[in-house]
Parts: sequence; C-alpha cells; structure tokens
Amino acid sequence: MDKTRVNNQIHMIKAKEIRVVDDDGQIGIMDIDSALKIAEERDLDLVEISPEAEPPVCKIMDYKKFKFERGKKQRKAKKQQATLSLKEIRMRPMIDTHDYEFKKRNARKFIDNGDKVKVTIRFRGREFSRQDLGMSVLNRFALELRDIAKVETPPKMDGRQMVMILRAS
Repeated sequence: MDKTRVNNQIHMIKAKEIRVVDDDGQIGIMDIDSALKIAEERDLDLVEISPEAEPPVCKIMDYKKFKFERGKKQRKAKKQQATLSLKEIRMRPMIDTHDYEFKKRNARKFIDNGDKVKVTIRFRGREFSRQDLGMSVLNRFALELRDIAKVETPPKMDGRQMVMILRAS
C-alpha cells in the first residue's frame, strides 16, 4: 500500500511550511497552498518525499510517472533476486557403481547451476543396523565432489535416513 501523500493530502501534515524542490533543485521554504499553486501552474503534482525532515520536503513532479518508475525498479529487483533451491538425491547404502556415478553426475549438474544438494541415504529393514555403510557412501560422495562442493551439513541420522547437504564452494 502506497502511503505517499500527494497534492491535497499534504494538508494533513502538521507543519505550517514545507521545503519545496523540483528536478532543477531547491525552490525554497513556503506554505503548502503556495507550493500547491506552483505545482498546479506547471501541470504537475506536489509529492511528499521526506515527511521526517524539518520542515518536511515535498517535490514537484509527475506522480504517475514517479509511481510507474518505482514499480519498474521493484519488479527488476525482484527478478534479479537470487533464487536458491535445494535439490534432493536419494540413494540406498548398497548402491551399485553405475547408479552411484549417475547420481554423482546429477549432483554435479545441480551444484554447477548454483543449487544446494541434499543427499539422502534411505535404510530399509536390516540395513538400519549397518549405518556405517551409509556413512561411507556419503563421505565418498562428498570427497569426490570436493572440487566443486563443500559440505554444509555433515551426514547425520534423521529417522530411518541419513542426510547430508552440499553447496557450491
């Protein structure tokens, strides 16, 4: 919601006088009615820029254009925000060599794209008693990707699965 005061809304300011500026610089300190009259003569709006200042600062400008430009800047800033996502790779403690290499290639792609990678080892049945196998798979995975990734969260148990998070180094 836009709380910027424009034209007649500026009368709500408790101050008797305001500092008036335009694109060329400072016009001076004057009462609100005089400033509104100048803005009206120029076919522009009087916009409150700095309400906290003493006296408050108002600028003579085209408010619709100002609002449009501000919205454009906000949309551009939002578009350029870095979106970091977390990709998950699931494995089993007794993973085959080919499957392991395939998962490692995918993890490398994800990390190259700037994503974090959550590597999960799921234990089923009697595998749960062999958590050392899962730990060795995760440690080997981290070791083989150490050229492009760092371990953000070391391997730890989370229920019946072991989890490790890697990020780009």
